[in-house]
Amino acid sequence: MMTCRNLLCCAVLLCAGVSLYGEALPQYASEVHLGVATCASGVCHGSVSARTSTDVPQNEYVTWSRLDRHSNAYNLLLSEKSRQIADNLGLANAHEAAVCLDCHADNVPEALRGARFQISDGIGCEACHGGAERYISSHVDPDISSIENHANGLYPTGQFPSRAALCFSCHLGSDNKIASHEIMGAGHPRLSFELDTFSVLQPAHHVVDEDYVQRKGAAGNVSVWALGQVEAAAQTLRLIETKLIPENSLFPELSLFDCHACHHAMSDQKWVSQERNPAPPGTVRLNDSGLLMLIPLARVFDESLQAGLHSGLQSLHHQVNKSENAVAAVSGLRRNLDLLSSAISRKPSGTSEARKLLDEILAMGSQGQFHDYVAAEQAVMAIDMLLSVLGNRDDRSDWVDQLYETVADEDQFYAGDFIDLFLTYPDSP
Repeated sequence: MMTCRNLLCCAVLLCAGVSLYGEALPQYASEVHLGVATCASGVCHGSVSARTSTDVPQNEYVTWSRLDRHSNAYNLLLSEKSRQIADNLGLANAHEAAVCLDCHADNVPEALRGARFQISDGIGCEACHGGAERYISSHVDPDISSIENHANGLYPTGQFPSRAALCFSCHLGSDNKIASHEIMGAGHPRLSFELDTFSVLQPAHHVVDEDYVQRKGAAGNVSVWALGQVEAAAQTLRLIETKLIPENSLFPELSLFDCHACHHAMSDQKWVSQERNPAPPGTVRLNDSGLLMLIPLARVFDESLQAGLHSGLQSLHHQVNKSENAVAAVSGLRRNLDLLSSAISRKPSGTSEARKLLDEILAMGSQGQFHDYVAAEQAVMAIDMLLSVLGNRDDRSDWVDQLYETVADEDQFYAGDFIDLFLTYPDSP
């Protein structure tokens, strides 16, 4: 498992389009992208059914094209909704605008597009695995190591920090691309993401067997969720640092605040006093969904970090709302994130940790700490994952379904109903 310092370096490098190991993210690397068609042959990754005679199923293309929503990412840009968004942004259309293609397609420069490359393939093979120009031959050679293939441009998606950097570059944002307030104001949906949950929901085009673990290693759901929370926090801090208070603008990047703090009827009182956010009424709340689970993680993996993380979060909220320099708060939180990730990496993450994390999150819920919609959304995904790890998901499916119902429509979310549900948990702490 990677150390926390490496995870935090990942967040910093991500903003320059570079991952933890120094390799560029696929969109910004120098290798030519040959196109999905190059990988889709029946003797490569286009087999109709999974094969058992090889180390990989070889039906990856079929899984991606039929089941993976990434394959439809470009087509979304052709919809009437996308046309309206493009009009609102003053763009000729969405399917040719770089600001849209950067996350809805494998938008590499024209000079790096091979003869069979098609931008309409959406988020295809090379958008995640890197331009195949140099590894197209070497990656099928059993005598060529993974290190050599990575040197040839194969992006290390099997290594957690690099995979997290890649996913968060679109699903959270970086210096290079972000679903800004302007884009959301034009009609783009609010981004919602949690690494483990979204990874599970995606149809896997790989098999985690003994060979896979030997070649790439594997982490359990609790570890992926926990380290994903740390990585989300690190990237959130980086975005706050680089985009929250621009020099030449009346307003900061408002997409980093909680949408629902402003977007509601005046008669609907949304503000409540929160321990983690001491800001007074009338202030716009920072979207801290990427920071929310740090406290329960600290309680389970290293309780000595709890006080520093708690005071750091309070300080961050205070400084942002007072338009003060948040550098000190960001730096303090970074140091504690470093220590927290190291603690998570050192400690096995199994059912014992899952039980403790679930107890902590249930306690937070019953205390009303998920009053914001973005907080409730993260809590539901965490609880679902933890119950699944513990083998209790089916026994509590009715209760979990009720949780999902309360967050099904962000415009209809009522915090009181959500909090009340925690009081009815059949095994509440």
